[in-house]
Amino acid sequence: MTTKWMVKNGTFAVLQEGQPVIRGYMVVEDDRITYLGEEEPQVDAETRVMDGTHLLFLPGLVNTHGHAAMSLLRGFGDDLALQVWLQEKMWPMEAKFTADDVYWGTSLSVLEMLKGGTTTFVDMYDHMDQVAKVVQDSGMRGVLTRGVIGLCPPEVQKQKLDEAVAFAKDWHGQAEGRITTMISPHAPYTCPPDFIEKFVQAAHDLNLPIHTHMSETAAEVQQNVNDYGLRPVAHLEKLGVFSRPALVAHAVHLTDEEIEILAKHQVAVSHNPGSNLKLASGVARVPELLKAGVTVSLGTDGPASNNNLDMFEEMRLAALIHKGVSGDPTAVPAAEALRMGTEYGAKSAFLDNVGRLAVGMKADMIALNTDQAHFLPRTDYISHSIYSASAKDVEHVWVDGKQVVKHGSCLTLDEERIRREAQRSFERLSTL
Repeated sequence: MTTKWMVKNGTFAVLQEGQPVIRGYMVVEDDRITYLGEEEPQVDAETRVMDGTHLLFLPGLVNTHGHAAMSLLRGFGDDLALQVWLQEKMWPMEAKFTADDVYWGTSLSVLEMLKGGTTTFVDMYDHMDQVAKVVQDSGMRGVLTRGVIGLCPPEVQKQKLDEAVAFAKDWHGQAEGRITTMISPHAPYTCPPDFIEKFVQAAHDLNLPIHTHMSETAAEVQQNVNDYGLRPVAHLEKLGVFSRPALVAHAVHLTDEEIEILAKHQVAVSHNPGSNLKLASGVARVPELLKAGVTVSLGTDGPASNNNLDMFEEMRLAALIHKGVSGDPTAVPAAEALRMGTEYGAKSAFLDNVGRLAVGMKADMIALNTDQAHFLPRTDYISHSIYSASAKDVEHVWVDGKQVVKHGSCLTLDEERIRREAQRSFERLSTL
């Protein structure tokens, strides 16, 4: 039986040339938008009607890089350089994680993301079956991958690769299609070249994209040159990574030639401004990447290096820091920052039916409460959504046409239990 409902008197961010916002009506049938326009459509008497007065509808936000279970390590190791943070704080603690810890850490992050308007997230971690279960139960959309660090003996490498392949096979297309998968060697500095080549072959065999960290810090780039005689972009190109559809996280330290290579191979970049600023990794060359035709999306990275999962904050940072660094106030306009958080995010995650409010697209969307001081006067809602809004303004969230957040409360997850279990997990980990 078809489920049909309509929003009347809504304001919809469509980001069309000359008409960024439509005031009017939207009809959703099952999981798709079937009408969006200024004129009231004819609907049957059974169609449920929702009043959209004082609501701004945006496409659901897409977080294209993170490690959700690391919410358990939020605040555990702050104000440190990346390698010190990883080697002395994160990796020793993560080695103690059980499947149960990953389940509750991911649940905590998914709860935060959904309530903050993120409807799709890319996640790279271990115990990924647990992450997939949370996605399945929450109603969220997840692009999931078992991230693999290859600094281990060959037999352990093989076991990890087999695990990554099995996960990708088992879960791709699950949860009514809300889960898709990728193949992920963690980074060129944590995976030997021959190991990365095995991941490339696996991606070809499974016809899946590749996701990896790349050129996050200047030290990492120099290490790649010292170890392999090449900077990371040329190194990954040589190993065949870009022969697959690819999404790289960070890409902070790039030359003009490297930007050209990424554009040539249509490699997408997940820009993580908050995490990169906090770890002092640098500021990515986003205006240059966009000008070259590279798809640049936004990610929060893990909650231990950000430390929140507020994609409104990432969009705002993306719009602001590139103005400040370049001296050009037009470097990343508000509409482009919003596209980075939505449409470009979907494209980066290889999803062609989410990321925009348009007829035929999946009904992944959010509604912000604009009946608040910081949304007035009603001058430019695209500007307001980037420079004024935050995750706390999210009133309602839908994924696949199903409502998962209503009046700020998550309908699919037990928030009280998640908070309790996540705290319990951290306390157990910190005493081991």
